[in-house]
Amino acid sequence: MRVNVRTEQPMTSPESVVEDAIAEKFEHVERLLDMVYGPRVLRANGDPIAELIGTILSQNTSDTNTARSLASLRAAFPAWEDVMEADTGDVVDAIRSGGLANRKAPRIQAVIREVIARRGDTDLTFLREMPIDEAKAWLTSMHGIGPKTAACVLLFSLGRPAMPVDTHVHRVSRRLGLVPPKTSPERTQLALEALLGDDPDRTYAVHVEMISHGRQVCRALRPQCDSCPLREHCDYFHHLHPAP
Repeated sequence: MRVNVRTEQPMTSPESVVEDAIAEKFEHVERLLDMVYGPRVLRANGDPIAELIGTILSQNTSDTNTARSLASLRAAFPAWEDVMEADTGDVVDAIRSGGLANRKAPRIQAVIREVIARRGDTDLTFLREMPIDEAKAWLTSMHGIGPKTAACVLLFSLGRPAMPVDTHVHRVSRRLGLVPPKTSPERTQLALEALLGDDPDRTYAVHVEMISHGRQVCRALRPQCDSCPLREHCDYFHHLHPAP
């Protein structure tokens, strides 16, 4: 006598289905971004304190102005300790080309002062060996240092898989549907890092390619949806152009 044994299959939760769909979408998006804007190669600069100061200088200005103001600061003050000890007005003068110098100069001095108070010097390369969550926490525990700045330091200077989420990355991620529409930049960073895994080269490539896409195509105003290479995978495009 044959006995039919019914094998129960594990149920798939709705959440896991959504996660799988987003992961599949992300694979397509990543490939297309690299085809259009890549390849992008990560070359970590190995100087986390300079990256930290440079990220502060980069706020609300262009990359060109950031580089110019950082070079001017280094020329005026040979050591970071000299920046900390200088008259704030002299630091303002040194970084004026980057804009918002009156706001950025005291912030830079305070950050250098806090690093030295904690570590005894300005060497932040110890962050390379820390578990990445601890490295992020160490940086963001400093006054005025948020997740984006911490991610910039870890990725660009130390080659660690931390995803900086600027306004372009945030906008592109939400429009594509990689995260829900009202997701904060901080939660967007966590979501993208989960999709990217522990590969800093992938993290860097997606970061800079999303920025290029946000500047050139997926603009805040008048996005170029009809010519967008990602439109097939974009929630925003399908919302504007629903299927008949």
